[in-house]
Amino acid sequence: MGALRGEHIDGQGVTESRWSTSRQLTELPITSVEQLLGNTTRVVVVSPHPDDEVLGCGGLLAMAVASGRPVLIVSVTDGEAAYPQEDAWPPARLAAARRGELRDALACLGIDPAHVVRLDAGDGQVRAGVGALSARLSELLQPTDAVLVTYARDGHPDHEACADAALNAAAHCGARLLQFPVWAWHWDDPDHSQMLASAVRLALPPLAHAAKMRAMAAFKTQTGHVTPALRNPILPDWALARFRRHFEVYLP
Repeated sequence: MGALRGEHIDGQGVTESRWSTSRQLTELPITSVEQLLGNTTRVVVVSPHPDDEVLGCGGLLAMAVASGRPVLIVSVTDGEAAYPQEDAWPPARLAAARRGELRDALACLGIDPAHVVRLDAGDGQVRAGVGALSARLSELLQPTDAVLVTYARDGHPDHEACADAALNAAAHCGARLLQFPVWAWHWDDPDHSQMLASAVRLALPPLAHAAKMRAMAAFKTQTGHVTPALRNPILPDWALARFRRHFEVYLP
């Protein structure tokens, strides 16, 4: 996640307790890794900020690694603009910390740092370079890839710009594309969700879920478990609750 600049993102949003009683969510069609990934041979995640790849699809990544499927993480920004009001966490310091957190988190999922491509786009500025991002993704992607990216209407400008770029690049090379929500859980309507109308639900086996929980805990600058202390961490407990589920949601 990055700095909260999306038009839908304010306050604590929709609580996990409300989502847990959503019939739309609980009655989603069940899918499997085999159905989601089909005959693709590599998983590529286009992640706007360090932590989006774990929050949205960390369980699937752990399952892919366990099955021997190669994984590539395209880390679009370093998330350096998350705390503009925190003098103790200027952009350069935060960027370095978040890169380290990403390495630690991916290690929990079994992903080597060599399988991360950093694009160094400006946090909060992805939309301005969406054409260049699409072109770079077209260079990285292969027709046999399964490309995972944040939901195209996620409510955060960087998330939506990454989705647009990935959609274009995947269509250009013929790769399979899957979207996953991150901030949409904050603002969407649990009872009348357009997003869930075309979504599927992937159950996470215990080992994959445990790996995802360890990976989430690595993002200490986002959860607030750092010194100097953060006044308003982006991922307090009420936000993390949406990603502790024993399933993940995808839009094929």
